[in-house]
Amino acid sequence: MGRFSESSPSSGRNPLFSRSIRPEYPMSNNFLATLPMYDWPEVAAATDAYWRSLRDEFRKCGFAVPENLTRGAADLMTLWKSPNLLFGQTCGLPFASRLHNAVSLIGTPAYDICCGAGSYFSVLIVRKDSDISNIATLPGKSFAYNDPLSQSGFAAACHQLKADGVDLQILGSCQRTGSHRASIRTVAEGKADFAAIDAVTWELAKRHEAAADGLRVLKTTQPTLGLPYITSQRPRRETDRLHMAVIDAMASLDEEVREALLLMGLAVAEPADYGILNTRYEAIPARYRETG
Repeated sequence: MGRFSESSPSSGRNPLFSRSIRPEYPMSNNFLATLPMYDWPEVAAATDAYWRSLRDEFRKCGFAVPENLTRGAADLMTLWKSPNLLFGQTCGLPFASRLHNAVSLIGTPAYDICCGAGSYFSVLIVRKDSDISNIATLPGKSFAYNDPLSQSGFAAACHQLKADGVDLQILGSCQRTGSHRASIRTVAEGKADFAAIDAVTWELAKRHEAAADGLRVLKTTQPTLGLPYITSQRPRRETDRLHMAVIDAMASLDEEVREALLLMGLAVAEPADYGILNTRYEAIPARYRETG
């Protein structure tokens, strides 16, 4: 795992870890926390351990903190936009397209996926016995995706195909699955030819999902900023304190927990850094963006 480095989130630097002395400011009271993006049952205990560390650090900062994470929300967008959200994680594309003016950005976690701090990518997966040998052989093949507003499961694939000269119009059918794990199973079961999977999720799948054994990576997409940690709208002094509390929480974790969640650190990010995701998304023809 990575080493801790020290700097302030307001310094403009983008370290793997960052710290600074916390000033004393009055805190707002918020009562919701959620980490839905990688919360597989197999790592739920590790996620809970991470939350306990976060909870303790947030309390030291004077925040009102829920005892437990909110899980199983039917409408994540409503949860992310809640004025009672203290801490949550969202996908980069929803943040760029719908949330950037409704929430405050804490930072972007870094994961052990051989990518730059705070960045990630998707893997295009096919069955091991598939006749798909490269991107040029995808025309006419069916595509499974988790959600049309997913950066890793939908937009990244569309952008990569376009960059590689594949016309989306000559793809086969598109099938919405509802989750990355469902997309993995859909391809493994032969119900779709390929899918795009978040690199962190793919690492979890290789550890915990039997269906992944029958799949192979066709290509990786271009890296983009990863899945941001967010809070309800609040002054920068409060988001800075949350940022540094996350750093301390990560530093206090047992190695086993960090390894289970692939956590390596927290990168500084600004809302404008995510703007490119929405620009690329809007370049996708509307009929594809509206397939869900």
